[in-house]
Amino acid sequence: MAKTANLYARIEPELKEQTEEILLSLGIPASNAITMFYRQIVLQRGLPFDLKLPANAPVDASKLTDAELDVELEKGYADVKAGRLRDAGSAFTDIRRDYGI
Repeated sequence: MAKTANLYARIEPELKEQTEEILLSLGIPASNAITMFYRQIVLQRGLPFDLKLPANAPVDASKLTDAELDVELEKGYADVKAGRLRDAGSAFTDIRRDYGI
């Protein structure tokens, strides 16, 4: 089938750049990747991946009451006492990956 339809979408420049770097390393033009995505939507009769909210959303301390903040701090203290520790670098890497930041 001839490719005659155009698609215009606005996305974050950084996301576009990161995506195009990956596609370039795979040898896939962006237009082909979009076509593949659309074909999968048709085949799956929906998005080809699950959409879920994270099980553990990050806590926004600015929105907690003093009592709620105390509870969260106690959880952290209990983790430290139990030896459930991670280095900050790997923790922040996981946070950025899991929450797209």
